[in-house]
Amino acid sequence: MIGRIVEVADDKRHLSMHRGFMVVQDSAGDQKLLGQVPLDDIAAVIANAHGVTYTNNLLVAFAERGIPFVLCSANHNAVGMLLPIEGNFEQAKRIEAQIGANLPTHKRLWASVVKAKLEQQAAALEAIGSPTAPLSALAAKVRSGDPENLEAQGARRYWGLLFGEGFHRDQDGDGVNALLNYGYTVLRSATARAVIAAGLHPSIGLHHSHDNNAMRLVDDLMEPFRPCIDLKVWQLRRKNEADVTPDTKRSLVRTLYDDMQTDVGTTPVMVCMQKLATSLAQVYLGEREKLDLPLPGLPLSLAASFNDE
Repeated sequence: MIGRIVEVADDKRHLSMHRGFMVVQDSAGDQKLLGQVPLDDIAAVIANAHGVTYTNNLLVAFAERGIPFVLCSANHNAVGMLLPIEGNFEQAKRIEAQIGANLPTHKRLWASVVKAKLEQQAAALEAIGSPTAPLSALAAKVRSGDPENLEAQGARRYWGLLFGEGFHRDQDGDGVNALLNYGYTVLRSATARAVIAAGLHPSIGLHHSHDNNAMRLVDDLMEPFRPCIDLKVWQLRRKNEADVTPDTKRSLVRTLYDDMQTDVGTTPVMVCMQKLATSLAQVYLGEREKLDLPLPGLPLSLAASFNDE
């Protein structure tokens, strides 16, 4: 079963646990009950409002179930995340293998991630009728470790082709940038859950290496899925929905439940993330050679919506 991503976006909310449910109450006045969600149905919780309070028992329950609890800043970026320190019974063995992986292995794996991202970016451009050749050509040239930094070269071309030459990616920006921030926060939380569930350590990355980033592997593995969010934001802007609202948030979250094409058929984006993280653990353990990455192409319902326009 694919869990739900639950966002707490309104101020003056209190979160607690009762008999296996996350309980949401109004923290003002008579503390009116606003809703309940079974803990076992939750994939991640995103706290995206001021004045939210919660009990320690609830956070313990999240950790026990591997549910990321994500804290957001005013620009909808994730600034903190609660993750469990205990995982599945194979976690120690997998983390040891992860630590022991040599540099050539990391370079080879990173190249496959970069190639997949560039191919997905090309697919996003194809959907909106923009030239795909610049991204497809770069994808064909990716070498082990991406020494030419084709990922960054692709980004410079991609943003202009997707949103226009005047667009600049700005994490502190509003409008389209804020929508991207929110979409990536949702994506990051789902990827973090997949990494933990696979018994891997989120701080030991393939490529990302910033000292202040405790989520290096998460940021590595979410790269091929970013274009899913990008294209949904493009679609929202085309419909004159360029602000972060409850409706646009729901649209971005739904992207993770859409199906993507894989070698074995169609699979929801969130499950593709889980399969990718699990395949990485298997590579570290010597059980397989390649990562389980989705095939180039859009999530199916997103593709269908473009075909209907």
